[in-house]
Amino acid sequence: MIAVIGATGIVGGMIARRLLVQGKEVRILVRNDSPSAQLAQEGRATSAESLIEAGAQPVYGDLRAPASLNAAVEGVDTVISTANSAGRGGDDNSQSVDLEGNRNLIEAARDAGVQHFIFVSAFGADPNNPVPFMQAKGQSEASLRESGMEYTILAPTPFMEIWAAVVVGMPALQGRPVTLVGECRRRHSFISNRDVAAFAAAAVDHPAARNQYLAIGGPEPLTWHDVVATYERALGRPIPVQFVPMGEPIPGLPDPMPWILAGMETYDSAIEMDKIARTFNVPLTTLETFVREQVASRTACLSLGPLGSWGSRNAV
Repeated sequence: MIAVIGATGIVGGMIARRLLVQGKEVRILVRNDSPSAQLAQEGRATSAESLIEAGAQPVYGDLRAPASLNAAVEGVDTVISTANSAGRGGDDNSQSVDLEGNRNLIEAARDAGVQHFIFVSAFGADPNNPVPFMQAKGQSEASLRESGMEYTILAPTPFMEIWAAVVVGMPALQGRPVTLVGECRRRHSFISNRDVAAFAAAAVDHPAARNQYLAIGGPEPLTWHDVVATYERALGRPIPVQFVPMGEPIPGLPDPMPWILAGMETYDSAIEMDKIARTFNVPLTTLETFVREQVASRTACLSLGPLGSWGSRNAV
């Protein structure tokens, strides 16, 4: 039995579906007040109902309520956690979900005798990172290493579906200037969420994943200038770009995205992916492929009138 925690998210839902297609027994943690059905209609979640219909076993609970996690991990061999507070708000934040919630889950899994815990973290996560989200991820990584369970820590670079699509794709598709931070000389191996899901599913049975920290990214390291150029090729027109100093707010971007963009100007995440992609048999999605899919889908939505925007519906 594999428990997927965060299955009503986009990546968690992809992981659960992959495992179900492979014939695995899958259990999903569902909050009693989960808005997944409504968010799924907007392209911002995976509905719990769709996963249950596909064969997943639901258990109702909450990372913030430790006692509710016992049923989720009872009799489970592997836990996969993608749960995070990104895109939420209120009581769901880096402290309550990414730090305390993951700690609750790790402790419950350890006490239940779970053999393997796969944690989807983030590239650059560190207990000393000044960004609370990244700090909590780093502290959770440390807790998992100290738990005594076999572990796999997946540390993906920035997601195409969030960073490229929202920072560049949305304003470009809407005919607005793109706003970037700093000089944009740093290179990042943007990864697709479908590839993160593929690595997580492959890690369940692969011996090369045991007790490993695996930084994962896309097939090519790119600057933000490269990202803009990719959208220009797909759209067949130039895109106006304006720059703001690090730390300045960016119109249309919610907190903490401008701060994370500023942080991305302090390091590179250029990862050599050929070997790890071959090891886990994951064909990597290029940014060019993703952007052309986004542009084509957006064009189709526009032809349908006010039914919605690919960018806003599929950003997270």
